[in-house]
Amino acid sequence: MQPRNMSMSGVVDLAAVKAASEAKAKAEQARAEAARHGGTGAVAPSSLVIDVDEAGFERDVLQRSTEVPVVIDFWAEWCEPCKQLSPVLERLAREYNGRFVLAKIDVDANQMLMQQFGIQGIPAVFAVVAGQALPLFQGAAPETQIRQTLDQLIQVGEERFGLTGIAVDAGAAADADGEQETAVPEGPYDALLEAAVQALDANDFAGASRAYQNVLADDPGNTEAKLGLAQAELLGRVQGMDPQQVRKDAAERPEDVRAQIAAADLDLVGGHVEDAFGRLVEAVRRTFGEDRDAARVRLLELFEVIGGDDPRVTAARSALARVLF
Repeated sequence: MQPRNMSMSGVVDLAAVKAASEAKAKAEQARAEAARHGGTGAVAPSSLVIDVDEAGFERDVLQRSTEVPVVIDFWAEWCEPCKQLSPVLERLAREYNGRFVLAKIDVDANQMLMQQFGIQGIPAVFAVVAGQALPLFQGAAPETQIRQTLDQLIQVGEERFGLTGIAVDAGAAADADGEQETAVPEGPYDALLEAAVQALDANDFAGASRAYQNVLADDPGNTEAKLGLAQAELLGRVQGMDPQQVRKDAAERPEDVRAQIAAADLDLVGGHVEDAFGRLVEAVRRTFGEDRDAARVRLLELFEVIGGDDPRVTAARSALARVLF
């Protein structure tokens, strides 16, 4: 789904002159220190994606952010959208070749960090630049929009803090690529799934839906395809909507199930998960017959977008059961 808060609008807090000058000075000092010891300062590709815990946060995130923007991926093993988003972020970290570093934080093992960042749901993506944190987006997102956000982040790091990234050892990259080619076999549906992702990036939501459906026709339990199909269908539904009119209709006609369903779709695309679920649970509570079925079915479809193991889905399922029974 499209992410919430995908912009650099909050970056004004990062523009303090003192923080910028300190960050730039630290980066220059680190490069000079590496040069004095005869090194180039280049890192292996494996250093572009790192697992971070509470003990290493200051070193691996805060200190590193003085020389390169650090993107933080808050995730958990049970989170289905995380399983779609994290591989994209990891691939982009390697593709951007040192322009940013990806720090992965397991929220189950690092509850304190989750609380400090005010994480309400995952996946959640933040950035730290020159020791200053800002939210990027919450929820899975099309790759095109992720790239746009990363480009804005990198531009901010360069223009306001002089962070030009870190050098990557090309030789180590070649070795790593060779190892991956022999160690990671291609999955039976990789081509179809990649075609679906490309269609999503091109806003061809019908094409993406067909590609995911082709996977599910052979493998009905394919988690990635089920999640992708739910997201593609949601994005296709909201593509031609007038958000202002949809929200106006929903506010003026609370008894209109179709208006509430459309508004719930917009809520979810905007990252307001609880609002979307609550709106449809209320629609189920106040309606009967076909209207109730329509609201219930759409709510179940939105559960698929978020993933059945997400605690927000669990809470909404309980609320749905209370109004139904």
